[in-house]
Amino acid sequence: MTGTGLEPVANPAAAFLAGRTTGASGSAVTALMEGTRPMLVEIQALASKAGFGTPQRVATGLDHRRLALLLAVLERRGGLPFGNLDVFVNVTGGVRLIEPSTDLAILAALVSTVHDRPVPADALFLGEVGLGGEIRPVASVERRLAEAARQGFRRVFLSNRSKTSKDLEVIGLEGIGELTRRLAA
Repeated sequence: MTGTGLEPVANPAAAFLAGRTTGASGSAVTALMEGTRPMLVEIQALASKAGFGTPQRVATGLDHRRLALLLAVLERRGGLPFGNLDVFVNVTGGVRLIEPSTDLAILAALVSTVHDRPVPADALFLGEVGLGGEIRPVASVERRLAEAARQGFRRVFLSNRSKTSKDLEVIGLEGIGELTRRLAA
């Protein structure tokens, strides 16, 4: 909306990545479905030593209970301690994450910030994370991967049970232990 009325968005799938800076730790990109259209969004995470007794858990754009669950799985199954860290997670652009297909991107952003190592700038993360640390396939993966390739992404981290892509390098993961090893290396 402008002063003269509504203006079309030339590329709505990439609109939420417009201000993204690459090379910073704690940032990961995922593709969610808005109806039948894939939308790429950035998830940012920051973990720092807690200043006072009980660590803070702040989630903007996702359910705080989902964040608590993912932190517990990452600590237990991924070997990263969060008991003495304040954790802040933000979904850019005011988007609200509802579908669990974005779990893997949240974990990637958290692993990245804990190790202070950026994830590859051309990587997309797609997958639901179960309580056992397993990474599950997501629906409409073909559409999501096609949009990611169209937006310049070159690789995707997802469940090793997902369909592959001819346009992207697929990095299939069985569980989050593999994710933490790959991103910490």
